[in-house]
Amino acid sequence: MSSTRPVVAGTAITALAALAVTGLAFPAPAGAPDPAGRAAEAVVPLDGAVRTTAPERKGPRPNILMFTVDDMTIGDLPYLPNLNRYLVRKGTTLTQGTAPTPICVPARASLLTGQYAHNHGALTIEGTGGGFDAFRDANTLPVWLRRAGYDTFFSGKYLNGYGMDDPRYIPPGWTGWRGSVDMSTYGFYNTRYNINGDVVTKSAHNSDVLNGFTTKVIGERAKKRKPWFMWTNFVAPHHGGRHESDDPSTDLLKTTMPAARDRNTFRDLDLPRDPEMWKAGGSPWAKPPASPAFKRAVREANQQRIESLQSVDDAVGAAVRKLRRTGQLRNTYLIFTSDNGFLVGHHNKDGKLVPFDRSLRVPMVVRGPGIPKNRRVATPTTNPDIPVTIAAIAGARPGRKVDGVNVLPYWRSRTDYVRPIPIEAYPVKGGRGRIYSGIRYGQWTYVLLPSGKEVLFNRATDPGELKNVVRKRKYRSTVRELRRLNRGYRDCAGATCPGTETFTAR
Repeated sequence: MSSTRPVVAGTAITALAALAVTGLAFPAPAGAPDPAGRAAEAVVPLDGAVRTTAPERKGPRPNILMFTVDDMTIGDLPYLPNLNRYLVRKGTTLTQGTAPTPICVPARASLLTGQYAHNHGALTIEGTGGGFDAFRDANTLPVWLRRAGYDTFFSGKYLNGYGMDDPRYIPPGWTGWRGSVDMSTYGFYNTRYNINGDVVTKSAHNSDVLNGFTTKVIGERAKKRKPWFMWTNFVAPHHGGRHESDDPSTDLLKTTMPAARDRNTFRDLDLPRDPEMWKAGGSPWAKPPASPAFKRAVREANQQRIESLQSVDDAVGAAVRKLRRTGQLRNTYLIFTSDNGFLVGHHNKDGKLVPFDRSLRVPMVVRGPGIPKNRRVATPTTNPDIPVTIAAIAGARPGRKVDGVNVLPYWRSRTDYVRPIPIEAYPVKGGRGRIYSGIRYGQWTYVLLPSGKEVLFNRATDPGELKNVVRKRKYRSTVRELRRLNRGYRDCAGATCPGTETFTAR
């Protein structure tokens, strides 16, 4: 079966080639090498025979361990010593990890389905079209992996609202389940967990609890011959927990809760010095100048965010060491990422969901068999790509139309590629109408609002995204082609989404 897909109707390569003068990459011509393709292009009926691709490599099938965090920024990576020691230096950093819908539930649902938000349907965090209730979980990554002969394990935060109606519910496909039950998930201490159908309360900091869950499973799997997949999903550095005496007023913003041992360990940390810090710029999402009190609050909140990530970093280190001691490390892929990025004073904001680079781009590091060591790869990887790639690694076939692609060959490649990435967002709490759609492509971010207003950022010349250049004469052809891409991809599904045929070498 062919692994390539049609380019957006009307987006001819000859038209895109005109954009080369402005730096925009364009799809490779027909017949160019396709190093990856879409894993499992065909949909496997849920009641049909299990069909799997051949395992990605000879020998025992690899294990896969994925860590995700909540609201971590690309600028936070240097402050996690274990992550740097065990994954960054021993693996590959994906510098263009991207969350096409940069907020909790839609991003995590993409990690389970390989689909963009407009296809998996969990559009926002709660209300109409949002949260756990909006997600159709009968046919997701763990189901595909179980059919391919894997055992599957989940620990931590699932989707917002999980457990509120039935705290003992276990989503399909999981061999072992340790999901935190709302509304206790964001308390950090005294979190309630559904442990394989039994609801228990754990008094320790939830990152430490997940540390224990993860290493326990790793130890148990050393005695088994079956390959396994595990997803450990942390709450940190998302805000939550009780209000402490040194926290800023909740009227200004909300803060997170580090483990007690990590409190105030980054008290002297300054905010980033990125060009867009405390600057509004010319976009619809920037806020007016921030007050001194708000700036102080953001500084304190950011310090606590970094402090809260230390217990996550402890868990990463403990997992890698346990894998090594049990002889499983060499045959295990490790993936670390965040659901979305986060702004900490960028554009005068504290938050996410906006189509700025600091919101869309996420930290992403991978390690495993065949993954180059201490490398940086700029080929974009999106949330929908990750489950498709995991399925390819495991020799599994997705049971639904996937929008993402298998990017494992690109993680291993010495050549960087650009690709068009559809971006979109919906109201935070309920509502199915988009608040924007757009395309992130090479150095460009193009955004269309429901009002018809357009925004274009040239991140090569304006990394802080402070200038909307959509009306500049010299960018007319760029805008025209990005509009065409947005029209073609904003409602794409499966084979009509941008596949590897749209990847172009830099």
